[in-house]
Amino acid sequence: MALTPTKLRHPPELNELKEVIGIQRKRKKRKEDKLLFCSMKQQLPGVDAKLQKIADSNMDEAPARRRAREAFKDIQLNIDHILFKTPCDGLKMKESYEVNSRGIEIFCKSWLPEVSRPKATVFFCHGYGDTCTFFFEGIARKIALAGYGVFAMDYPGFGLSQGLHGYIPSFDGLVDDVIEHYSKIKENPEFHSLRTFIFGQSMGGAVALKMHLKQPKAWDGAVLVAPMCKIADDMVPSKLVTQMLIAMANVFPKRKLVPQKDLAEAAFRELKKKEQTAYNVIAYKDKPRLWTALEMLRTTQEIDDRLEEVSLPILILHGENDTVTDPSVSKALFEKAKSSDKTLKLYKDAYHSLLEGEPDELINQVFGDIISWLDDHSSKCT
Repeated sequence: MALTPTKLRHPPELNELKEVIGIQRKRKKRKEDKLLFCSMKQQLPGVDAKLQKIADSNMDEAPARRRAREAFKDIQLNIDHILFKTPCDGLKMKESYEVNSRGIEIFCKSWLPEVSRPKATVFFCHGYGDTCTFFFEGIARKIALAGYGVFAMDYPGFGLSQGLHGYIPSFDGLVDDVIEHYSKIKENPEFHSLRTFIFGQSMGGAVALKMHLKQPKAWDGAVLVAPMCKIADDMVPSKLVTQMLIAMANVFPKRKLVPQKDLAEAAFRELKKKEQTAYNVIAYKDKPRLWTALEMLRTTQEIDDRLEEVSLPILILHGENDTVTDPSVSKALFEKAKSSDKTLKLYKDAYHSLLEGEPDELINQVFGDIISWLDDHSSKCT
């Protein structure tokens, strides 16, 4: 029997389904038009009409994202945030685009000590919807100023790399792209003898763990900040909606239909820092695409089932009040991983974005913990 609007009135799960299967389409369209109109009126402080138009443009394809980043680069680096106050004096920084074996143009960047040889190399894996520009610019500078060579890339479909924005056709394929790119850097004679560490944030933590599971002996350690070993229950649609989304993903894989709470609201504890995320104009902030959501759910389920296989040295850092990725799974990773060298640091009252959204004092504390761990493990000569 076909579902009717009267039967969908009260249960919350079915109310979510109304949006997914297109019921009351006209009401939804009016609401979306109203929200779009309101968002267009909310001009970013310090941004003129020309830049605002760029920020409001369709970012589905890489050329639009690259234009937006170029237009906003100077504004971003002058935001009043602790990460953007990190100096770049004494660092060599390089940006480039490289075409991988699948023919996809990948954006990559490096930060190296200008005079001294790096203590070790750190390879960054960014979170869902994010980029290795914007906030990571400050994170990379801090780590590089501590004596490390830092390398980063935007995944296909994210940031400045080629591909449909926010679309992950295969999480395994994404991980293979990261392995391919970073393996080339590791083989460079300039860095070949250095210790190598993966640095994964949020979904990047899942990428880092998958890289390790695919290459158990390839890395000397991993720093995992709020790793996406499991998506917090509050961020996952109900079981009924999930079943419907799985069915629809095979028909409309690229559609933006997955219900989602405000990630910035859930991830950032400090209001001012949360508001500053609006200047990350190339971040993917729309509803997750159906197939992307399905791939992330499958990946977290796989990782949760394989925690016992994690054997490399790991530093896990998680906010106790994180409602985006589940801190209890970080505890499970710490307990189940067969690695004999593992450290778990939980931060009271902290949210998801430990390095971007917390009070400055805590951000500095987390950086201190990361750099101290890297210093200790970089000094262990092979």
